[in-house]
Amino acid sequence: MSETKQPGKATLLEIYRIATLIKTADDRFIALIKAGQIASPYYSPRGQELIPAAISVSLTPADYVVTTYRGIHDQLAKGIPLKPFVAELFGRATGTCKGKGGPMHVTHVASGLPVTTGIVGAGLPIANGLAWASQLKGTDQVTVVNFGDGASNIGAFHEALNLAAVWKLPVIFVCQNNGYAEHTKYEYGTGAATIADRGLAYGIPGVEVDGNDAVAMWQAASTAIARARAGEGPTLLEANTFRFRGHLMGDDSHYIAKEEMAAAIAADPLPRFRAWLIEQGHATDGQLADIEATNVAAFEEAVEFGLASPYPDVSELDKDVVAEGVQA
Repeated sequence: MSETKQPGKATLLEIYRIATLIKTADDRFIALIKAGQIASPYYSPRGQELIPAAISVSLTPADYVVTTYRGIHDQLAKGIPLKPFVAELFGRATGTCKGKGGPMHVTHVASGLPVTTGIVGAGLPIANGLAWASQLKGTDQVTVVNFGDGASNIGAFHEALNLAAVWKLPVIFVCQNNGYAEHTKYEYGTGAATIADRGLAYGIPGVEVDGNDAVAMWQAASTAIARARAGEGPTLLEANTFRFRGHLMGDDSHYIAKEEMAAAIAADPLPRFRAWLIEQGHATDGQLADIEATNVAAFEEAVEFGLASPYPDVSELDKDVVAEGVQA
């Protein structure tokens, strides 16, 4: 852990709370799918929990986050209430999108998460639009957009970075580089040594950070957020991490060397962060166990709510498709 510019104890414990809530949600959701209690597509963020947890503590409720279909960690970190969040994942009418979005399209504007995209890289230009709106309104809101390393190879990535640089938009581009774009190892699809290097082409800071180090991630994110909030423009953050559970449910990760996977799991950032918190005197084992137990209880209550909620009525098929009551 870095020894410069340390976050306070309360911030560290909040990062831990969020990160362990994400793991709880991921484990439970997968168990429910395997048990046949729900049917849903699902993309696990296991291994990447510390990235959004460390970012979110520097954001306000008014700030925006845009994420991808592998996004429950970003969504929970932004503070979407658990009951409607879980109900949406279950496809129930009490969900954030009335059960019509599901895991790949979670939206909760009140929490500052206006969109989850199902298209690789589609969130970057959307984030620019949100950041531009904040700039036009003269607010100090910032927008964080999350994407994978594969998305850095599409046109929208380069167009978004260029425009954000030209207009000095208050946006932070966060590449959660887990080493694999779907089933393709980084070096098989990307020529650049790092994604962060690509910021140089557009005259914006490109920062490579260990996404599995909570303090380093907080340092990089808080600096980028403060810079954007002060009107100094965008930052490209590359948070290096690892994906423990394959591209999607049913993916056995056969394309990842067994030794590489074993080494990554052995260095699991959550127990490492937990041990560090205790070692540094920021918390006791009992205090962290209480945080974990509280997360489990809250999530189980949300699961019960979701399973007891009705599915959307068929009449919902033609609703929320176009704006109603708007004259041309």
